[in-house]
Amino acid sequence: MQPSTAAVGDQPDNYKWKAFWTVGLALFVMVMDFSVTFLALSTIADDFNVTLRAVTWVAIASSLTVSAVMLPLGRVADMTGRKKFHIVGMVFFVAGSILAAAAPSLGVLIAARVLMAIGGAMAQAVVMAIITAVFPTHERGKGLGMLTTAVAIGATAGPIVAGPLLEIFGWRSLFIFLAIPTTLAIFFAMRVLDDARIGSVKPADGSRYDWPGALLSAGALALLILTVSNPFAWDWDSIQIIGGGVLTVVLFGLLVWWELRFSSPIMNLRFFANPTFAFSTLTRLLGFIGSSATFFLVPVFVQSFLGISQLNAGLIMFVGALGMGIAGFMSGRLSDRYGFRRFTFVGIGTLIVTGIGLAFFTVDTPVWAIMAILFVNGLGMGAWMAPNMNATLSVIERKDYGSVSAFLNLVRNVGSVTGQAVTTAIVAGLMAARGVEIELSKLADNADGPAGEAFIDGWRIAFFVLAGFTVAAFGAALLTRPPAVPAGSESPAGSPAPAPNSSGGD
Repeated sequence: MQPSTAAVGDQPDNYKWKAFWTVGLALFVMVMDFSVTFLALSTIADDFNVTLRAVTWVAIASSLTVSAVMLPLGRVADMTGRKKFHIVGMVFFVAGSILAAAAPSLGVLIAARVLMAIGGAMAQAVVMAIITAVFPTHERGKGLGMLTTAVAIGATAGPIVAGPLLEIFGWRSLFIFLAIPTTLAIFFAMRVLDDARIGSVKPADGSRYDWPGALLSAGALALLILTVSNPFAWDWDSIQIIGGGVLTVVLFGLLVWWELRFSSPIMNLRFFANPTFAFSTLTRLLGFIGSSATFFLVPVFVQSFLGISQLNAGLIMFVGALGMGIAGFMSGRLSDRYGFRRFTFVGIGTLIVTGIGLAFFTVDTPVWAIMAILFVNGLGMGAWMAPNMNATLSVIERKDYGSVSAFLNLVRNVGSVTGQAVTTAIVAGLMAARGVEIELSKLADNADGPAGEAFIDGWRIAFFVLAGFTVAAFGAALLTRPPAVPAGSESPAGSPAPAPNSSGGD
């Protein structure tokens, strides 16, 4: 039975903040995991003597796993209870972290990252659902903005922590460090979270898990990422790539056909009939594709191409996350009052400008200019993320928050890994085409030679391509209109509708 609206959305005490800090700690660690891993790629490549294409699997395997299992696991959370599901996910994450710290080879490290990704997907699948359940509708932007801030703090802490740990103790110490706050988050979750107050919904009697839908979605998404990333360096006109593309389309077609017919699907595809939901989702996907290279490729540029130390590289990356935290804190709260559109426009517009600026980096670009562009880029990221989530959730009922929370995290991860794959394919592909694919540790020594020229040419092309995705995201944002809810009626979440001017008047 679903808890009452008052129990989950209009808490009379400060329980919403207790729940936020509990799940926010877990989200903080998951985000920090990605940021420290990106910074450690160069060191890991040196340790295992592998190239950029090979070490990228440490990041791609994790993102690929999250993308494949996020949506099916979101439905499992709805059926088993959000508290239990969240805790089990963090246990998996800790186990994977310990295995990664002890990995004797790149293959074992990748396997450990997969286990961490499964745990991370389980924890992330319910975080947004819990926040949207414990915050009242008129404060939903505030709650989501605080989530964005938690993401930014994780991204900020990652470079600050990773730099000293990498220089003093090596990359393995990073995974031991990640296990410590996650263990603390498990303890807090056991003490604080209450299924009756965080919006867990007991499934109706006789409801069945959608195994065909889960398998089809996991297969389609995994094959999509594998085809786009092309980790085996097949020719783009090869039977493997063409066949992978065709099979991906077939699997997605079967998934849509099945989900529209199953009584309890892992994702209600009829949400896309709502223009606000459809275009805000498209904005999210394109926005994350266009902005993904900033946290993935810039650390490689700073460390491997410019030869800057790990500690200083962490401080350089810190300013981007700082900008995202500042803007996320402000935009989430203000979107409750002024609507989501203007913040989405400003944020994505900023990403377009800074993305083009990043494309013109060279070996002679001063560090202060790199940091300035990264800070403004972070402001852009923080400005649009929470308002975009608010737009999507504004047309969803509380009972669907679990599956939609998992879906929004899935869109973010698919967008990020697609952007990373496109970036890697362009940079590594151009270097390979020119016969200068070398280990990352040797790139700085060849910055003025053929290898450096190939890297910077690939860098420039990659950022121009990603800027195109960001422009498309801006177009989708223009088409995202506030939902039409008559004044005085009930909003989709079951709370009073906002005043007529709360849509922002955009």
